[in-house]
Amino acid sequence: MGQSTAAFLEKPPSSDSLTTYDREHMKLYMRLLDAERDGADWREAVHVLFGLDPEREPERCRVVHDSHLARAHWMTEYGYRELVRESQRKS
Repeated sequence: MGQSTAAFLEKPPSSDSLTTYDREHMKLYMRLLDAERDGADWREAVHVLFGLDPEREPERCRVVHDSHLARAHWMTEYGYRELVRESQRKS
């Protein structure tokens, strides 16, 4: 039931520009944002999207969820600009 994309880190890399990790996990970021928008409990989101058990590892699960959600928000505010620039160069 966990995510079907590339393996994830405890925390996504912190960078002022898009990373390979960001590109590989864009779908995950979008799903996290959707879950937040829909009011899903973070425990459900981390279980469904990461395949983790928040009952067994609550601290780890919270770190994984919150750090990836923060990076997803960064993508919506800053990271997407790089994608737009790249797509314009290709045109």
